[in-house]
Amino acid sequence: MLSSRYDPRKLLEGYPRGPEGLRIGAVASHSALDVFDGAKDEGFETVAICQRGREEPYLRFDRVVDRAIVLERFAQVVEERWVEELRRLNTIFVPNRSFAVYVGYDAIESRFPVPIFGNRYLLRWEERTGAKNYYRLLDEAGIRRPKTFENPDDIDRPVMVKLPEARRRVERGFFVAIDRDDFWRKFRRLVDRGVVREEDLGSASIEELVLGAHFNVNYFYSVARKRLELLSIDRRIQSNLDGFLRQTADIQLELREHLEVRYIEVGHEAATIRESLLAKLFDIGDRFVEASRKLEPPGVVGPFTLQLFVTPELDIVVFDVATRIGGGTNIYMGIGSQYSKLYFGRPVSIGRRIAMEIRECAEQGCLEDIVT
Repeated sequence: MLSSRYDPRKLLEGYPRGPEGLRIGAVASHSALDVFDGAKDEGFETVAICQRGREEPYLRFDRVVDRAIVLERFAQVVEERWVEELRRLNTIFVPNRSFAVYVGYDAIESRFPVPIFGNRYLLRWEERTGAKNYYRLLDEAGIRRPKTFENPDDIDRPVMVKLPEARRRVERGFFVAIDRDDFWRKFRRLVDRGVVREEDLGSASIEELVLGAHFNVNYFYSVARKRLELLSIDRRIQSNLDGFLRQTADIQLELREHLEVRYIEVGHEAATIRESLLAKLFDIGDRFVEASRKLEPPGVVGPFTLQLFVTPELDIVVFDVATRIGGGTNIYMGIGSQYSKLYFGRPVSIGRRIAMEIRECAEQGCLEDIVT
């Protein structure tokens, strides 16, 4: 069943026509608990793909995990025996960032003949390099983003630099440089301290530093209801940045000589945005959906996140993109989000919204339009 592009109708062969008997699955990491909890709220059974050594939370939260499949590595999920098991269970698989990172785009696109909720081919567009990257998506949509620099010697303004960490390859290292000379000085220091590798410079993302209030805006494009929904907003909690900012200015000045401030994402907190900015958020959301349809049909299906700054002039600058469920949705798990209530009359989490869409499309006969 290998293919470079799966036919949704063939993926769904043997699956129930209605919602009864369908199960919702995900890699047990990232935002999986929200997916599982939302699925249970809508009456679906769940399947958790766990990695040995990381399975305990999903075994302890047993109300929301009906079946836990424990593998030595997440990447094994594409093996034939596990694909057959997921299909036997009539699983609709919800992708998250851990799925993309640990399984890999090539395997997801050509070695995983399981119906995936949303557009599996858009996952690759989250990268900053390669022919398919989110800069192209934003440019096609006409959405403002930070100016980028391919060559560090071209830096002519303060920049934010992002590149893989030396030890934890799935994490990105961040540092701020004021100018070109400051870039080279800080880069060499990080290499000497073993934080980053010199050979990774070619894959570094060097972006204009935009100062503003940051928000992760969580959208949902509904095929069943033919509309874009703005469901929730959150913000990142990062280590050790969070602890550094909690110190007084004099201590910060002393600490900066002895440690590197890091931006490791460890949690999220809820946020709202002023109502006069909501029209701009709907505008960029609509344009992002249209651009995704043009560059990678069928475009966005289901959840996506635009991570952005709001400048003092109230301009929107998008600095990162998630073409699947975002990492901050667990903050609304079990309680739902504030903006979702404006659509449904009750608060709904992203995880539950996914399950609602699967149920509605199964009932309406449009399931093939929301899986790839």
